[in-house]
Amino acid sequence: MGNAVSELRHETVLLEEAVAALEIKPTGTYIDGTFGRGGHSRRILAALGPEGRLIAFDKDPAATEAAKRIVDPRFIFIHASFGELKQSLAGAGVTCVDGVLLDLGVSSPQIDDPGRGFSFRADGPLDMRMDLSRGEAASQWLATAKEEDIRGVIENYGEERFAKQIARKIVESRAQSPIATTRQLAQIVAGAVRTREPGQDPATRTFQAIRIFINKELEELSIVLPQAVDVLAVNGRLAVISFHSLEDRIVKRFMRDEATADRLPRDVPVRARDLKGAKLKLVGKPVRPSTSEVAANPRSRSAIMRIAEKAAVL
Repeated sequence: MGNAVSELRHETVLLEEAVAALEIKPTGTYIDGTFGRGGHSRRILAALGPEGRLIAFDKDPAATEAAKRIVDPRFIFIHASFGELKQSLAGAGVTCVDGVLLDLGVSSPQIDDPGRGFSFRADGPLDMRMDLSRGEAASQWLATAKEEDIRGVIENYGEERFAKQIARKIVESRAQSPIATTRQLAQIVAGAVRTREPGQDPATRTFQAIRIFINKELEELSIVLPQAVDVLAVNGRLAVISFHSLEDRIVKRFMRDEATADRLPRDVPVRARDLKGAKLKLVGKPVRPSTSEVAANPRSRSAIMRIAEKAAVL
């Protein structure tokens, strides 16, 4: 099993488009906030000159191991969540960067490794943590969470219309025996979901919801976006790839709000220089994978990338 796991492949989504969006300057400093298996990082390094620098973040221990394979004096890897961006950069002596890339969600190797517990397609321990060194596993949370809290997570993060029935089934099932594996949870959900869209497993939304909750993915995203803007140099680029509507909604609203200057009614006695200027400029339209990329990597089909540029605030 160890060999099979080590050979799991990750197809980097929007590889060329994301690196192009950053408008790499050979001497610039860039952030890859989600190293994964290094697809974007390697392409950024290829575009940098000898004086350029890349700082990559990831909290997954498997990503830490993958990062060790990049032996390059221009490359720094930080084992931390991107929610700790500014603090970690300050520790590395970096206060300003020319671009930040965030590729959100879970990577293919994480999904395909049964030992991580992200997928219902193969049986494994119900863990779901991206950073195995900290936090509570999904099985631990499900063992003690209140029914209404389980329902709220599945409803809010999974947009699951059968959240009430699923939460009740989970509580009933754990009273009989602990829910310790992915197959157990998938079977419980299947027994509670009456109908499902063609081609979608009944457990899809529930697994997504619990994973997002366990890893605090939406909170981390909301925390990192303003930090990314703060550390960007003027004209520096922020590119964010999302994989579901909840992530994309946060990114879209944040970029829109930061690209809007303060506006007051005409007769309010406030000097123009006292108004908050827009921190960002939106760049182009949202970018989606090409038909050929989706055909080669079906998991890319839901990806959407939004791009913004740091404005000169007067």
